[in-house]
Amino acid sequence: MTYQDFRREQRSFSSAQGILKYIDKGTGPALLLLHGVPTSSWLYRKMIDQLADSGYRVIAPDMLGFGSSSSPKGYEVYNQKQHATRLLALMDSLKIEQWTHVFHDAGGLWTWELLAMAPNRVSKLVILNTIIYVEGFDPPVRMEKNFITQFTMWLYRNGVTTNLLLKQLFKVGLVHDSLTEEEVEGYRRPLLEGKTRAMFYFFSQTCNALPDYSKVIKGLDIPAMVIWGKHDEMLEWLPQEKKVMNDLKIEAQDVHLIEAKHFIQEEKPAQITKLILDFIS
Repeated sequence: MTYQDFRREQRSFSSAQGILKYIDKGTGPALLLLHGVPTSSWLYRKMIDQLADSGYRVIAPDMLGFGSSSSPKGYEVYNQKQHATRLLALMDSLKIEQWTHVFHDAGGLWTWELLAMAPNRVSKLVILNTIIYVEGFDPPVRMEKNFITQFTMWLYRNGVTTNLLLKQLFKVGLVHDSLTEEEVEGYRRPLLEGKTRAMFYFFSQTCNALPDYSKVIKGLDIPAMVIWGKHDEMLEWLPQEKKVMNDLKIEAQDVHLIEAKHFIQEEKPAQITKLILDFIS
């Protein structure tokens, strides 16, 4: 599937701040697939059809500022609470009361915020190399809200250096960087379209002041599983393993460390899909 084909399958939801694009495929119990920074629902393209064909309704949104969704001007429009509020509004519009929540990378921040607001909406949690505690958070860059960060965002979207930065991202995030030009286009196209405002917020705010969701996490009573690329250099599992397992009450058999780095959906989609299906069935 090309990125253009993928976009043609997306539907539109009008949030208060702009259009959210999303995939809605299949019927049955709902599964929400949440990306992080600087990706989009394209990250899950190798998993969506198999999950849908297995009897689930799969919802995979592009969060505001990412993928095909709108990228409005502003700063706080991209904070965790705003992202979570829009996500709940999307699920309300689809009349989905409860779902299994699969999340990756910065999607963890939006997830913890959503669970602080509406913990009863999520029936199961599937944690994929995501932001949980500061002990496991080691971002490659930390920036301030200034011209230097704005210039860095320009480097991501100007075309010439876009390819170089993406190449470096996948070098760090994949054990074997074997993505085709067609696959990379799904990550490159939004950047060339100027989708860097949400990234600007993440790099200049979140990376420097990681929110503490420990009270939210400890208060949850939701079955959870972990699927983690054990060679991830940006989000590490071992430094936070005991804390996460204790606070989320996760059994050892529900922790799966796999031979991958950060973008595990690119490297091990079939393995992740099977683990998810086994867990939720």
